[in-house]
Amino acid sequence: MGKLAITGGSRLRNEAFTAWPLSTKEEAAALEDVLNSGKWGGQPFPGKHATSFAKKFAEVHTAKYAQCVNTGTVAIQASLKAIGIRPGDEVIVPAYTWEGTVGPVLLMNAVPVFVDIDPDTYCLDAKLIEQAITPKTKAILPVHLGMRFADMDEILRLAKKHNLKVVEDCAHAHGGMWKGKGAGSMGDLGAFSFQSSKLITSGEGGAVITNNLEYMELVQSYINAGRASLTDQFHHRIIGFNYRMGEFQAAVLGPQLDRLPQQSALRENNMQHFESRLKDTPGIGLLKPDPRITRLAPYGYVVKYFADQAKGTPRAAFVAALQLEGIPCDGLFYEPVYKSSLFPLDSADFPALSWGRDKALDLRNMYFCPEADKAAYEEAIWFPHQHFLGTSADVDAIADGIHKVLANSEELRELDHKAIRNQKLGRADRES
Repeated sequence: MGKLAITGGSRLRNEAFTAWPLSTKEEAAALEDVLNSGKWGGQPFPGKHATSFAKKFAEVHTAKYAQCVNTGTVAIQASLKAIGIRPGDEVIVPAYTWEGTVGPVLLMNAVPVFVDIDPDTYCLDAKLIEQAITPKTKAILPVHLGMRFADMDEILRLAKKHNLKVVEDCAHAHGGMWKGKGAGSMGDLGAFSFQSSKLITSGEGGAVITNNLEYMELVQSYINAGRASLTDQFHHRIIGFNYRMGEFQAAVLGPQLDRLPQQSALRENNMQHFESRLKDTPGIGLLKPDPRITRLAPYGYVVKYFADQAKGTPRAAFVAALQLEGIPCDGLFYEPVYKSSLFPLDSADFPALSWGRDKALDLRNMYFCPEADKAAYEEAIWFPHQHFLGTSADVDAIADGIHKVLANSEELRELDHKAIRNQKLGRADRES
């Protein structure tokens, strides 16, 4: 396929892939409706568009109730509040995810307990959960990541056995189903994000779904400045915040939810073609399919990269070469959360980390999750979901780029060695 672009060859692709987000006349009409109504905010609560969308969103995910909120992070925080997480409680979380999964746990002054991921799915390894449970454990927070689900069968079994609550982080799982049940509907609550990169987006935003009316009332009160919820059957009174979604954000969600089945079918068809092009490619592995996923949520497509099958070329060099061929992708998409720059934490800000202990928990240095490390720093390569909203030719370009870089691994490895040698020479010159 010729010399690599990173070493001076011709670039494989010069055309841009499908842009995201997409908008149509339906979004424009909905926004104009809000503009003309004069009811722009989340008060009166909830607004017309937020109410309509929430009803449809709950139905799509086989849940009874849904509530729009202003961010996906707040969706998790409100869910934790609803299930009664209190300061000092422990919440089991996957090591490989976005910091926004874990941040709400800490903001509740609770303690995240990190568990490694299943290498077949990159989701929370349900087989390792039980050994992380302590008398302080109150909840499990699985994340459905990159087109795969955490093993909800085993997670729900353990939750029942140990009397734990389950909050599903569904930021990647819009429209997904596990054994005929919608993402977010199997645990006590499900938290979704509508941030700009997601399968449905309002720029910023989120939603909580549940089959439990008491939890929904608590969520509504928490995000509606502590005011009584719409039904107020349980008469809870709590201190709340203004985490409502505005009507402009809610307005653009309805048309996108209507288009989601068609877009998901297109993505899934293109992803199947992509897999057929990559099958049995040395240096590339695919996440294991699971027949219990009965409706795919085709978010970012993840492949595994095996440097030892690519003449020892590091993933960073492979990704850089692929990007310069005109194929946007990301290697270090997530890190193990406890290695994030957000840690170490000041126990003065998060006192639960030191309660009942001789010294505060050092979350950054007390964990080692080898599969999360491997995914973060060696294996995982993420391709945005919008790459798969185009044609099969777009998919072929991605596959061709991968094959081109792999075919030139020797050239790429030599470039990497030169960079290392030059770095050493430069250091020697500075030191002399």
